[in-house]
Amino acid sequence: MIGMVIFDPLLPLAVLLVAAGLALMLTGFALWRGLAGWWLRGLAALVLLVAAANPSLQHEDRAPLSDIVLVVVDDSASQRLSDRADQTEAALARVSAEIAALPDTEMKLVRLADAPDNGGTLLMTALANALSELPRARVAGAILLTDGQVHDLPLAPDLPAPLHVLLTGHSSDWDRRLIVRNAPAFAILDEEITLGLRIEEQGAAPKSEGRVALSITVDDAAPMQFMVPVGEDLHLPVTLKHGGQNVLRFQIAADPTELTDRNNAAVVSINGVRDRLRVLLVSGAPHPGERTWRNLLKSDASVDLVHFTILRPPEKQDSTPISELSLIAFPTRDLFMDKIDEFDLIIFDRYKRRGLLPSIYLDNVRRYVQDGGAVLIAAGPDFATVDSLYRSPLSRVLPAAPSSRVIEQGYVPAVTDLGARHPVTQGLQDDWIRTSGADWGRWFRLIDLLPGGRGQTVMTGPDDRPLLVLDRVGDGRVALLASDHAWLWDRGFEGGGPQIELLRRLAHWMMREPDLEEESLHAVADGQSILITRRSLETDPRVAQVEAPDGSMTRVELTETAPGQFTGRLTGADMGLYRITESDLSAVVALGPSAPREFEQTIADADALAPAAAALRGGVRRVEDGVPALRHVQPGRVAAGRGWLGITPREAYLTVDLRLTPLAPGWVFLLMVLALSLAGWLREGRR
Repeated sequence: MIGMVIFDPLLPLAVLLVAAGLALMLTGFALWRGLAGWWLRGLAALVLLVAAANPSLQHEDRAPLSDIVLVVVDDSASQRLSDRADQTEAALARVSAEIAALPDTEMKLVRLADAPDNGGTLLMTALANALSELPRARVAGAILLTDGQVHDLPLAPDLPAPLHVLLTGHSSDWDRRLIVRNAPAFAILDEEITLGLRIEEQGAAPKSEGRVALSITVDDAAPMQFMVPVGEDLHLPVTLKHGGQNVLRFQIAADPTELTDRNNAAVVSINGVRDRLRVLLVSGAPHPGERTWRNLLKSDASVDLVHFTILRPPEKQDSTPISELSLIAFPTRDLFMDKIDEFDLIIFDRYKRRGLLPSIYLDNVRRYVQDGGAVLIAAGPDFATVDSLYRSPLSRVLPAAPSSRVIEQGYVPAVTDLGARHPVTQGLQDDWIRTSGADWGRWFRLIDLLPGGRGQTVMTGPDDRPLLVLDRVGDGRVALLASDHAWLWDRGFEGGGPQIELLRRLAHWMMREPDLEEESLHAVADGQSILITRRSLETDPRVAQVEAPDGSMTRVELTETAPGQFTGRLTGADMGLYRITESDLSAVVALGPSAPREFEQTIADADALAPAAAALRGGVRRVEDGVPALRHVQPGRVAAGRGWLGITPREAYLTVDLRLTPLAPGWVFLLMVLALSLAGWLREGRR
């Protein structure tokens, strides 16, 4: 029980202060005048002021509260290296016993796992959260069991008691890691870029020759081996050969004595893009669709277009001197012999043989296709005549032959069942109807093609006759559009149609854009899961085989979510490189960083936490040297010494009962005032 005197004034404090001042002045005046009873009147004024202050005796019953010691245990990934987990549990058991042996002291345990999204070890955040849930008046200290690798040190809370660090790990630990200094997200195909790498050794690394084996793997190709120096910046030249994601994996040889090999590898994903797409457009004669082709290709800033229109064919020769003509001579040899391999796509728009391109030039175009080039034939009526390009060496690469018949009637182009699965025409009609609310407009001309061609018919005209036929020849691609009326869609005739989108997809498919490959396998990392997408023209069920970083295999059934598109999802247990195979296709994807933040620095080190502990008079001790004893220290004293750590008793309590008793009844104060006043009057009267 604790007792004390408290005051609950009957008058405002300002009034009491003014009254006290007046009483003091009057008493001083009486003393100055030499009045015999001045001190009695002063006492009477004092008793009156005390009565107005209303003194009371407070009796307080208190229940003492125990002190709390916060113990935060780091259970992050780096704490599972070597024997750190066993060290942590042994140290925790010793600390628990020490706290239990202290009088009126209890332990609050907080265990911390890895932060999500590769956030690392948020030790100070966990300490602050635990502190916010406890009364600060009871916190007698905090002990951190960790390897010292903390990623939120600026968020350290202001503790009202000492902070101590028990450091796991061993002074003999060492580790080797691979660092990617710089890697671009995008790179231009066939142009050299430079990646910056560095191999570092941390801790008590043994003496070596200073070189280590580095393995480099591009996508799913065979790895390449190099011997590289340790502790030096490496500049690695890389040239991307295909568009889309290029996954490069770097790995250094692991040493059995190092802490971990999780940071011996790095995965870099670089998106390969084309710098400029060079397109050669040859128009046989001016017609309404010519401008549509030109507008489409000129609207794409990544396309370099070379366009020639045959305005003055050989049969229109006259006596006008060449020097007086404003037309540009068709540079046939320059384009079709010397520089043909510089073009990514050649388009023949209503072109017919007029003697401008000798057979040897057209045969060179055939060779260009078989070596990996792309040719698009936008056929007009001339394709059905004896002057057709089919009556040339190009016939060996064209997917269909003309029947010499031109059908002139209205029809709405239709997508075939195969076309509904092909990325060039997949969803083309449905998307148009959804956005415009109407079906496609009609075309009025079709160049009849003989059945039994090599290619894949993705669009048809009247009576299911082939309209758009695609084919692969050798390493190249060929497309045949058996009509020159696609421009009607661009003009909005009868509502129009997706002419620009169709031609864009067609051109990009021919130039091997990865998103428009009809047989492809893609994998994209989405958090901790992998989204697998398989495109195929076949309808058979699909099952992907996924190889995890640890070598285990998992089967993922792919569901057809759209015509020709199968998808599946896999949640990866480990971070690293996953290999996906389906049929004869394969893909690689990196799930999370190959070397997470927890493994950037693996050597146990308290340099980051030492200033925070010192500021709160705490200490840092290695667990391998033994767990120190705990003892009480007074506030403001150093809380760490040789073989011991201190906590500060807080002497917190809980008030269970409170009683107030007036110091004296009011009539007692009144009698005292009257008695002192009367005594003062009598004293003055005698004088």
